[in-house]
Amino acid sequence: MSGAAVLLALRTLRPRTLAAISGRLECVLPPASWVCYPPWSSSPVRTLQVCPALCAGHNKWSKVKHIKGPKDMAKNRLFGKFSLMIKIAVKEGGSNPGINKNLANVLEQCRSKNMPNSSIENAIKNASKPSSMHLYEARGPGGCLLLIEVLTDHSAQTLQEVNRLLNKNSGKIADGARHNFIKRGLVVVPGQDVSTERALELAIDAGAEDVQETKDEEEQPVLQFICDVMAVHKVRASLEEQGMQITSAGLDYVPRNVLSLDEDQLAAVSKLIDLLSENPKVVQIWDNIQPDS
Repeated sequence: MSGAAVLLALRTLRPRTLAAISGRLECVLPPASWVCYPPWSSSPVRTLQVCPALCAGHNKWSKVKHIKGPKDMAKNRLFGKFSLMIKIAVKEGGSNPGINKNLANVLEQCRSKNMPNSSIENAIKNASKPSSMHLYEARGPGGCLLLIEVLTDHSAQTLQEVNRLLNKNSGKIADGARHNFIKRGLVVVPGQDVSTERALELAIDAGAEDVQETKDEEEQPVLQFICDVMAVHKVRASLEEQGMQITSAGLDYVPRNVLSLDEDQLAAVSKLIDLLSENPKVVQIWDNIQPDS
């Protein structure tokens, strides 16, 4: 869509039109490496489209009332995920946060959640130890697809652990699942006091393809700007120039097609994702579950 067409759409947009857009849930995160909150957290999302819609985001846990969501993970579990994010940032950009913006961003998130300095220092120090990242492809309850990103120094052992959890919970390794997802760029900023019109203007000026309203694990509003993988740094820089504080910036996997599940299947998937996320080597998880299924 051209800039002129988008601006025209912006001028003619009505609040009730946006309210009619179905809610969706973040699957995001973080890029792969820089998610500011657990990517499997379940928060309603409203998409503010500035281009043809992407199948990003879900409201898949809304009907699973009797299951405690993965976003309610214990604080030590959250710190474990932050430690993984620190290690990834250091491996990709070095241990100097003055030069490595991604590391500085992760450290800021850690401190905002009161992660102990000793834990942060240990994560930076241990980042030099040999380890590798892997993306496991799986099929879960109801036939949904899962991408499971891990950082481990024992690849075979970690694969066995993941495979065991899948087999015990109606899942299995499914090579080729990643082809059902599109790799996209994702930049997240706080959404407090940002109107719908302003969010659209920010997206247009930054060159983002889509912007979504959602909430983090503490139910605080955030905006997710979807863009081409190669445009992440450009979109981030543009948003910073416009006075926005960057919460995270990186990669995301968006499903090409989504799958609708019934309530029992949603409950089973919720349990499986929760169990997988408890593994300290799992960085994040993506799925292709239909919003409002």
